[in-house]
Amino acid sequence: MSEIALKGGESIEFGDVYFIAANCKSLLAGTPEVEIMDGPPGVAVAIKQAMVVPRFYGCGKPVSGGKMLISAKDIDDYSYSRMILRITYKTRSGNLQRSQHINVTLFP
Repeated sequence: MSEIALKGGESIEFGDVYFIAANCKSLLAGTPEVEIMDGPPGVAVAIKQAMVVPRFYGCGKPVSGGKMLISAKDIDDYSYSRMILRITYKTRSGNLQRSQHINVTLFP
């Protein structure tokens, strides 16, 4: 489980999004999409198309994927909550969906 803290008006680059085969080749046919299934008001999430390096799997060359950006707007009060995201990977053999849970602390 990941943890983030944001002030109103801030944006962070949360991480890289990719889907690869065992040979470190991308299996994506398009930029992944993300939607908030549950989360605090005033928070937005988007994936920006980018070439990323899947170092977690020991890959050294960039593959097509994206960068996940999380933004907080109009935060009036301190809050702590869990955000549930659904990421849709557009692969050559169809769409694949995964979820991710993030604990979010918001500050005005």
